[in-house]
Amino acid sequence: MGETQAGAKKSDSDRRIGRRALLVGGVAAAVGTAALARDELAHLWWRLPGVEKPRVAGAVDFRGAQWVAASQANFRRADRPDDYSVDMVVIHVTQGSFDSAVKVFQDPGHKAAAHYIVRKDGHITQMIRELDVAFHAGNREYNERSVGIEHEGFVERASSFTDAMYAASARLTAGICARYGIPVDREHIIGHVEVPGTDHTDPGKYWDWDRYMRLVREAGAPPA
Repeated sequence: MGETQAGAKKSDSDRRIGRRALLVGGVAAAVGTAALARDELAHLWWRLPGVEKPRVAGAVDFRGAQWVAASQANFRRADRPDDYSVDMVVIHVTQGSFDSAVKVFQDPGHKAAAHYIVRKDGHITQMIRELDVAFHAGNREYNERSVGIEHEGFVERASSFTDAMYAASARLTAGICARYGIPVDREHIIGHVEVPGTDHTDPGKYWDWDRYMRLVREAGAPPA
């Protein structure tokens, strides 16, 4: 699942950017000290009035997904890919039921959530817009550059990963890859266990990567 340790939470918290700050559109943006990092300013340009992409309440990025909002404490508002490039998908397993995952992602005390949850029957719920940085990977850089997909089940149970789940998740990942021009390979579609600095093991040994990658490629292929 997402970040649950204090260290993981700390890794994604915004760095302090200097003593002085200028309120632009009601948001503290980077300002003037010699130590101010230039890339911090580049990632804040969209917060100027009139720059942020319009948002529609309840809108989803994947057709057919159900919108259920995560707590705002479990993600950071952004405007990807304009402020952060998206070049990765991270595959997670909830280590619990679908309902329990939804519940914890709505809990502000959890401090972690993924963009999507895929249920055993293939139902997809979106809880965070792809525009925003979800706290799912336990690594700030990977959070900023990735979309996180949770899958209902347990890493130690092969039965968790159903045909319907694989098919639905593959369509979702294929859509994400097409949207951002992400290569469909194992360097860009990874498991949570492969994120540097994490202590998680998901999706585990029973997740069939060969099958999954084949399904993603098939889902993204143009019609014959």
